[in-house]
Amino acid sequence: MRRRKLAYGIMMGTCLTLFVLAWAVVRLFSPPLAIAMSVVAMVIPPFAAVVANWGVDRRD
Repeated sequence: MRRRKLAYGIMMGTCLTLFVLAWAVVRLFSPPLAIAMSVVAMVIPPFAAVVANWGVDRRD
């Protein structure tokens, strides 16, 4: 459980960092790169959710 939480936190932290860097810094130098970084950041949360729920016992 701890490993999944850590992986989820790292993935979401990376996502947030990409968004902030893309629109605070990178857009000033290369708008297409900022858009590409945002697209990559948008793909991360679904995978983070899968990682966070991997192996969860679904029995009631």
